[in-house]
Amino acid sequence: MEKIVFDDPETEENTEFFVVEETQLGGVRYLLVTEEEEGDCEAYILKEVREADGEVFFEMVTEETELASVGKVFAELMEDVDVEY
Repeated sequence: MEKIVFDDPETEENTEFFVVEETQLGGVRYLLVTEEEEGDCEAYILKEVREADGEVFFEMVTEETELASVGKVFAELMEDVDVEY
């Protein structure tokens, strides 16, 4: 399973996440990630952001409408997993 490192700009802490699934919605790439490789655990949705200078980074999706929309897509993609948001 692919791993990515998320740098939290507020706390300046690094967290490794496992990429469980990815999708593209409205031209935006989203990742469903977890801190644990297997088992029941919390999952997070990250959104790819491209800056004008071409730099690419991911940020946590926190806006409720966007989170619900993307969460439904991930729930459909992962039929055997119970996704709650």
